[in-house]
Amino acid sequence: MKALHIFILFVLLMALAITNLSATPSGDEPLFVDNDGDGDRSQAEPTSVGIMSRFLAQKPRAMMTCNKYPRVCRAAGSPGPDCCKRKCVNVMWDRFNCGKCGKKCKYSEICCKGKCVNPMSNRLHCGDCYNRCTKGSKCLYGMCSYA
Repeated sequence: MKALHIFILFVLLMALAITNLSATPSGDEPLFVDNDGDGDRSQAEPTSVGIMSRFLAQKPRAMMTCNKYPRVCRAAGSPGPDCCKRKCVNVMWDRFNCGKCGKKCKYSEICCKGKCVNPMSNRLHCGDCYNRCTKGSKCLYGMCSYA
């Protein structure tokens, strides 16, 4: 029982030491700010004494939207090269911007090369874009079948 109390005390002391070490400033940060009037005040310095987190001190960056920066959509990893309602999309395959911005496909349709098609009954796009049924077969419920 005594060993358990010693172990818990040891764990608490280690946790306290870790939090104290993580809160100390690094070598390039001053511990206290000198505001006694003899320093240069050309730069804005915080008036409070204490430790300020770098994460909280950073100013948030403004999000780059394609309506202001259209080249954002052409960057690697972008969802598409076109800008519709401040979002990067590909108008060739997007259901909500099929062929042009704002043109929505119906619930049962998909966008194939900028045109809304019904993959459940279209012979040229049976089940998916450009999945053609062979000659003599029909597209029923998204599958090619012989009639």
